[in-house]
Amino acid sequence: MIKRWVGKLLKRLVGVPAFFILMTAAGSVHAQTAPSGAVPAAPASTGTTQAVQAFEIEIHAPKPVQDYLLRHIALRRYQNLTDLDTSELGRLVSAAEPDVRDLMGTLGYFSPAIKLDLRETPDDPRSPRLVLITVQPGEPARVSGVTLAFTGPIAGDDAAAAQRRAIRASWPLRTGMTFTQAAWDAAKTQALRALTTQRYPAGRLISTRADIDPGTATAHLSVTLDSGPLYRLGPLQISGTQRYDNDLVLRLARLTPGADYDQAQLVAAQRRLSDSGYFNSALVTLDTSGDPAAAPVLVQVQEAKLQKIVLGIGASTDSGARLSVEHTDNKLPGIGWRAVSKLSLDRVTKSIGTELTAPPDDDNWRWVTSALVQREQSGSFDVTSQRLRAGRTQSGERIDRTYYLQYDRAQPGEQEGSTAAQALSANYAWTQRNFDAVPFPSHGYGLAVELGGGVTLGGDHQPYLRTDVRWLGYVPLASGREESRASMRAGRIELRAEGGAVVAREQANLPSTQLFLTGGGTTVRGYGYRSIGSVLPNGQIVAGRYLAVGSVEWQHPIVVNDRLTEWENTVFVDAGAVADKPSELKGKVGIGVGLRWKSPVGPLQMDLAYGVAVKRLRLHLSVGFTF
Repeated sequence: MIKRWVGKLLKRLVGVPAFFILMTAAGSVHAQTAPSGAVPAAPASTGTTQAVQAFEIEIHAPKPVQDYLLRHIALRRYQNLTDLDTSELGRLVSAAEPDVRDLMGTLGYFSPAIKLDLRETPDDPRSPRLVLITVQPGEPARVSGVTLAFTGPIAGDDAAAAQRRAIRASWPLRTGMTFTQAAWDAAKTQALRALTTQRYPAGRLISTRADIDPGTATAHLSVTLDSGPLYRLGPLQISGTQRYDNDLVLRLARLTPGADYDQAQLVAAQRRLSDSGYFNSALVTLDTSGDPAAAPVLVQVQEAKLQKIVLGIGASTDSGARLSVEHTDNKLPGIGWRAVSKLSLDRVTKSIGTELTAPPDDDNWRWVTSALVQREQSGSFDVTSQRLRAGRTQSGERIDRTYYLQYDRAQPGEQEGSTAAQALSANYAWTQRNFDAVPFPSHGYGLAVELGGGVTLGGDHQPYLRTDVRWLGYVPLASGREESRASMRAGRIELRAEGGAVVAREQANLPSTQLFLTGGGTTVRGYGYRSIGSVLPNGQIVAGRYLAVGSVEWQHPIVVNDRLTEWENTVFVDAGAVADKPSELKGKVGIGVGLRWKSPVGPLQMDLAYGVAVKRLRLHLSVGFTF
């Protein structure tokens, strides 16, 4: 009987293209949910007309179960076979019961009550027949225990103890949690990834088992991971270099032969090569077919052009429209240094400058020298300044260091009795970035410290000390072990603080470029760009010797239809002060609201702020995240 039925069904499919049969068997059909809670199948469509269906499917079950069954139930594949007779359809409906039961098992329900009915429609022969599926899921199976075992070198290697603990600690499907096939598969994948991304790239799953007890609705899970051999980095095999020698690649990659394999280190090396400016792209991989004790590291690079010109057009509420032209020469003849020269024009600042940077040495230090000529609005005056700098810099994954000598000269434009001020200083700058993700951090902090000392030049040589400290932190409002999605929904608090001081005798004539101003979209919102400074007796604003800035901002995601969007709203309070004496610091407060958008080029900030001291609303727009 079954053979005759199968033969008859195949006979009906004769003439249907093979690719259509395969795609129908592999695909799924989406449907809309009826308001009553029953879920009828949506009619298939060809072009702009709807095809007549042999039967409709209606499912009565909890909403998540309805949606899942409609996506995956095999019965839907036969809805377009309009010449199915009642006996053939009845056999298909009977065969659907174990399919539904298997699907319920993937959701963690192993003792569901399932009822299937085939209903004719004698009142209207043109209406399709109805297959009614009623499912009572019952209690979901919960994890009663997890056994995670290791074989291979990782099992007895004391040096791998931390990795074993980390794999066990990060196992996501824990005792008491609901068992589903998707969660089970994801847990196994995560455990294997944690094994193969560090020390053991050839690791594999050799045994996985989920023992289900439908009577008690429990699942005991067991997984055995085989590490395979321990891999250590061998020599770098570099391809794609023509203009630059391989030593440059080695210094940028900073991978140590003999070190244990760590995928994160290879990814970091790849990023350093790509971000260096010398290469358009880079790919760093481990050759696992070689000797595990010295596995070759394959480095493929595509070199950037020696010279390029970049034209830039932009705008901001602080400085208006901006035009820039930047020329880069990656390898100056004779010395091999990189030269970057830039001309930038906007409403507030006009500048032209160049910077020469040497290739990194074995410790990733580079020599740097630069020159800058600038005219900018500084408080109530336009200031023309020149700066020369020479020193060394080291950029790391989280920490940057720079020490340098600097010459400054500044000439205020219309300040009564003003003279050009000059200074020579020695400086050290240290920056730490400890954010979870850039450019869209949700927690972590950044700290930057600058220390310098120098002497004024000209008729009277006066010594001075200068320091500037900046801090930026993000505090999630979700607590403890809450899932990342819940943490994102709860939002976060952004905290900013900056303090600066120049200690010198009162008569010291310091360049304004060594002093402080604040105000604007990235400091104290509600005030003009660099409009908060020391106040002269005539009410004009100049740069001051002491600076204090603080900000508190609540950032909350915008949710639409219970889904997180790329937008956030914010509420903030900023305050800042500049003066020539600490006792004269009087904070100016700005309050406001804003929007954030996670754009492809970084966060776009739109803030409407009210400056309490000036009693004025200002709109601030900015793009990007820097620290």
